[in-house]
Amino acid sequence: MEPGSARTLAQLSVIIITRNEAANIEACLRSVSFADEIVVLDSGSTDGTDELARAMGASVHRSADWPGFGVQKNRALALARYPWVLSLDADERVSPELSRQIRQSITQGSAAAYEIPRLTQFCGRWIRHCGWTPDHVLRLFRREQARFSDDLVHERVLTLGGAPGRLKSPLLHHSYPTPAHYWRKLEQYSQAWAQQRFASGQKTSMVRAAMAGVVAFLRSYVFRLGFLDGAMGFAVCAMQAQAAFGKYFALYCLNQKNDISTTPPTA
Repeated sequence: MEPGSARTLAQLSVIIITRNEAANIEACLRSVSFADEIVVLDSGSTDGTDELARAMGASVHRSADWPGFGVQKNRALALARYPWVLSLDADERVSPELSRQIRQSITQGSAAAYEIPRLTQFCGRWIRHCGWTPDHVLRLFRREQARFSDDLVHERVLTLGGAPGRLKSPLLHHSYPTPAHYWRKLEQYSQAWAQQRFASGQKTSMVRAAMAGVVAFLRSYVFRLGFLDGAMGFAVCAMQAQAAFGKYFALYCLNQKNDISTTPPTA
């Protein structure tokens, strides 16, 4: 091995896509100050997100359009310069212990990608059941051996090679400080999911939408032990039921609108 090559192989780029994340971006960037490079790809922020990120030393870029999460993350990935990439959302934080595990894995580990357990906070409380924990997300990978799927929402990291390794310390997800934040994300994700399924020709019914909500609640509250999170666990499971119903209902509405528009008028 050439002198200094281990350091080169261990160099890390962090990529983050943003839009109006002024409330989150500084804490997120502070948590990854150990990285060799931080790339922020902003999509039309009006709250100063890009200025805050630039002031903290990030390499900030802006895109004029919003093509969906998968394509936007691939754009950010293309801006990364170093062999290893850690993909984060602005409302996520890397703890000191997780940062040590990341450095150790990319320097000494044998895998080309790593999953990280994620711990999510809802209205100030860490949710440890409901299907939210354990939530292993693939976020750390070799740049040349991975890309994101082109999904509008719920994109995935697609990797070459063998199974990913797993880190132990959690990625801290400050996703829903208030119920309003959850409802805003629910509407955004439901519409994007429905549009993607509609474009692929999928159809659904009101019965399917209702059943999706019922099944989602039972799965998260009973089988995934959401009741152990108390009153807040019940709230999370009820909202997950609403999310499941909402995305199928959005698809149902698109189906109905299309059926009406393509049905010839009667004489």
